[in-house]
Amino acid sequence: MSASIRSFSSLYFATLLMVLAAGLLTTYLGLRLAHMDVARIWIGGMMSAYYLGLVLGSKVGHRLIGRVGHIRAFTASAGVVTACALGHALIDQLEIWLVLRLLVGMCMMCQYMVLESWLNEQADSKNRGTIFASYMIVSYLALVLGQGAMSLNPELTIKPLLLVAMCFALCVVPLALTRRIHPQPLKPAPLQIRVFWQKVPQSLTTIAMAGVIVGSFYGLAPAYAASQGLNNQQVAAYMATTVFAGLLAQWPMGKLSDRVRRSRLIRTNAAILGFIVLAIAVLPLSGTPQLVLTFLFGVFAFTLYPLGTALANQNIEQSERVALSATILLTFGLGASIGPLLASACMQLGGPRLLYGFMALIALLLFVRLQQVNYQQKLAEQVQARDYVMSSGDLVGSPLAAALDPRVDSAMVAQQMMTPRYDAAEMTSSTVQANTLAPQAESEQRDSNQPEPPLDNEFSAADEQNPTVEPDQTHSATPASATDIDASVNKHNSDAAPQNNQRTP
Repeated sequence: MSASIRSFSSLYFATLLMVLAAGLLTTYLGLRLAHMDVARIWIGGMMSAYYLGLVLGSKVGHRLIGRVGHIRAFTASAGVVTACALGHALIDQLEIWLVLRLLVGMCMMCQYMVLESWLNEQADSKNRGTIFASYMIVSYLALVLGQGAMSLNPELTIKPLLLVAMCFALCVVPLALTRRIHPQPLKPAPLQIRVFWQKVPQSLTTIAMAGVIVGSFYGLAPAYAASQGLNNQQVAAYMATTVFAGLLAQWPMGKLSDRVRRSRLIRTNAAILGFIVLAIAVLPLSGTPQLVLTFLFGVFAFTLYPLGTALANQNIEQSERVALSATILLTFGLGASIGPLLASACMQLGGPRLLYGFMALIALLLFVRLQQVNYQQKLAEQVQARDYVMSSGDLVGSPLAAALDPRVDSAMVAQQMMTPRYDAAEMTSSTVQANTLAPQAESEQRDSNQPEPPLDNEFSAADEQNPTVEPDQTHSATPASATDIDASVNKHNSDAAPQNNQRTP
């Protein structure tokens, strides 16, 4: 393990405990509602309440982190989540469960904001994909462990809820004792949702659709598996297989995103995911083929969110990390709160297989939208490239510009281009000599009532009327200037005129 990853070990361990508890609680509630034989819309609504809490908690968490800091905000949120988890063991009313799920979502939004903004603040563009992939690996490993804990307690007693409360309480310890890394003090900043949608449209579109797919899976996959005749242990194994596939895909996908263009990788991911979920929905699968396709579904479905997050963070300034993290989680929460409701409605109307049919439609919409945004960005870049016009000043100082002008004396241009330039020592010596002889020249000019001679690159008034130009051998090393070129042009245009005037000595 590299030093950069070891430096985030406290954050990773806190993530492990927190996500283990969250995954175990989600599966427990889904199975318990299925055994209570409630309508599927209640199951979808329970999951939507959790993600709606994520949406509402983005504003609260953003202000809380800016006011009290990362560690205090994380600690306060963990305490509330622990109490809500124990509340499910005390009360069996579904309406109260909806409120508890809403509170859990709000507090976990704050915890996710603390972890992800902390990671993004300490990572740089070279290792951000690897750091975030490691974070996602820990998250999915925790989800797998949560499903394993569920399989050890298939009777749906109070024991899973007690384990959930223990993990939520212990996740505070690593952050409270960390000494290796510390986040910078943050100031409250407004959520700039419209600004980020304009800056990173592909990223937020990907995250929103990933929320729809992941939210639908977590909320309704246990009910789908139970409808296929699986018992509680088999349902836990079904969920663990999918999540474990996402775990295995995080590291190679993170490495690949550090080397390959992330926008292209996301489009490819969405296209493959669409074909996989469509096959699950249409083909009559069971046993090993179904597990294989479910495994592939986990590979591509659970890598959309980290890819979209990495793509967004590479185009954002350091000062916007917290606001972007809140916007990302808000976007994911909106998608995940809408997804279970729509998916449960589809399952209610057309049967359990429409869960994957609905996700196939979402993957197709994601691919089409990403293609559209990519085309618009390329078109804008082409328009900007056509708007550039070369300035005339880019060629004025070059003798090649004079060589291309048919009005200029070619012999003069050839002589100016072939004559060697002064080196730095000769130019310095000439400058010193000129400064030394300047007072003497001025004295001689005052003594003799002769007109003052022009500079080396200037002409007198007589020359402007009849510009007969003789190359000055003393200063022939000076490259062809704009004035010399103009003089040659005037000579070309006035060859027929009488030459009565000579250059001023």
